[in-house]
Amino acid sequence: MKIEVWAPEATNVWFCLFDENDCETRHELTRRDGEYWIGDIAGVHAGDRYGLRATGNNQNFNPEKILIDPWAQELEAPLYWDPMMAGRAVGDSAPVVPKCVVPAAPDTTFDPTSNRPHHSWADVVILEAHVKGLTQKHPGIPDQIRGSYAALGHPAVLDYLKGLGVNALELLPVQAFLDDQHITERGLTNYWGYQPIGFSALEPRYASGDKTGAHADIEFRQAVHALHENGIEVILDVVFNHSGEGDQGGPTLSMRGLNDHHYYMRNADRSYANHSGTGNTLAVRSPHVLRLVLDSLRHFAQRYGVDGFRFDLASTLGRSHTGFNYRSAFFQAISQDPVLRHLKIIAEPWDIGRGGYQLGQFPHPWREWNDTFRDGVRQAWRGDAEGMAKLASALLGSAERFDHSSRPASASINFITAHDGFTLHDVVSYSLRHNEANGEDNRDGHGENFSDNCGVEGPSDDPHITLVRKRRIKAMLATLMFSQGVPMLLAGDELGNTQWGNNNAYCQDNDITWLDWESADKELSAYVAELITLRRRFPQLHQQEFLHGDEALWWRADGHHTQDHDWHDPAFRCFQLQLEGLLLVFNTGGDVDLQLPPHPEGRQWNLEFASDEGLPQSVRLYS
Repeated sequence: MKIEVWAPEATNVWFCLFDENDCETRHELTRRDGEYWIGDIAGVHAGDRYGLRATGNNQNFNPEKILIDPWAQELEAPLYWDPMMAGRAVGDSAPVVPKCVVPAAPDTTFDPTSNRPHHSWADVVILEAHVKGLTQKHPGIPDQIRGSYAALGHPAVLDYLKGLGVNALELLPVQAFLDDQHITERGLTNYWGYQPIGFSALEPRYASGDKTGAHADIEFRQAVHALHENGIEVILDVVFNHSGEGDQGGPTLSMRGLNDHHYYMRNADRSYANHSGTGNTLAVRSPHVLRLVLDSLRHFAQRYGVDGFRFDLASTLGRSHTGFNYRSAFFQAISQDPVLRHLKIIAEPWDIGRGGYQLGQFPHPWREWNDTFRDGVRQAWRGDAEGMAKLASALLGSAERFDHSSRPASASINFITAHDGFTLHDVVSYSLRHNEANGEDNRDGHGENFSDNCGVEGPSDDPHITLVRKRRIKAMLATLMFSQGVPMLLAGDELGNTQWGNNNAYCQDNDITWLDWESADKELSAYVAELITLRRRFPQLHQQEFLHGDEALWWRADGHHTQDHDWHDPAFRCFQLQLEGLLLVFNTGGDVDLQLPPHPEGRQWNLEFASDEGLPQSVRLYS
């Protein structure tokens, strides 16, 4: 086996093999090739377990710390915080750190790279989901595989996704990650998985039965293959803006113990740059770190058949020495890579650093999570001033943000809810966050959610409040599916799922986040399926190019064209949007006398859909 270790400041590097009794054999790497230590280790086979050790002349080198190979493709077990992982803890960390595993050749019975669906962006409807949260409580899945990769490929899940009409499943992180110290000390779990250690290794905890990397590898390949067979693409939420090693007080598990000064970005005083809010920032602008990221992406695309990636805090990946640069080495590398350039690429277009908010500034063919869509739609349907202007912008794909540089109308990933924040049920049920279960005195999570409890905070048996909430949920879902851009639905919103007001459930691996299939609102699920069918039926709802001039006509409820002052009028709560022979009516207020404009073909408009027929606060579609 050939091993390469990027550790230019190290004085010694060892490749450490562990047998079945955990006895360690160290092989010192003695050959240098530029900044890499090179070794050819004889007698290493698939399934063998290994780690790295290094010494050097700064405080983060510690030969007592067994290190995970940054390029490892498999880990033997999940990572859980242990005090021995701390860089300055006295003693060998080998007993508490999972070892890397030499991967076996993939099983050719299932080849998820051979049956990719290849949907065009204009036709995509995304469901964002968590491997465990989606499947843990599904009654149609056998108990022994619930919450696992295997469950994703079970017919109960596949049939549900097909029936709903989504054709892209965006999974929260499945890269191997750490349950970090501050979470485990509160008796909680890193549920979302945004603390990666091992960018190319699957998280073993989502394997069914034996929680090993080998089982994870087999099950995930089979699941992706099964999803592809059912016309569903797989998009992974990947984290390359930081690692789970945190700040100077974090554990020494991998990169910190090999090349701390160059894997991570530094401030002028040599402290860690913290554009991610987790204590460190990966230095992707370095060609060696960029190589690590690209190798990881190609690995997931080629071994598992992954169809695309959503990049967490993607502004960090475009940071140069002078700030964000849409022509950075990372973006250029993706655009010319023979494997990656053909995949679906999505940015979360911000980080917490200075100049980090970059919505609309990513290069083609990137798509971007659009938080202005989320906030504008929520504000409009709760009746905020000038909410109708924001709603109109959302319906046309936020053209003021994205209509430049020959970008398509599908540049915006539209969402009302995502894993980070309220569920849709909670958007209309809570005005305040309720994160007490997180153990942070309800200080964590978003403070402004643009939500509205409709009169009562939390659950209510009042029939009127229940009706108002249901009506608003349906109207917002219709808005999502009838807007230009790419709709993304949070798994569970179509079931009426609640997190009881928790808008930051990153550490809740329990009933707060697991979908409650037994209590699912089946009528609402059928309604969402109808919306998706209508979206696909009418090409005007998912056009390739942004709409200009007479391609989109705006009418008031009285049948007259809107005027500039209408959009600033607090009483303006109903408008009509005409897209050729399709008419959409949005009423966020009370009862109105509606006068439809003339049909372009001189005939009567035909009502195709009403979110709440005969009631105020609704969406209607005419053809």
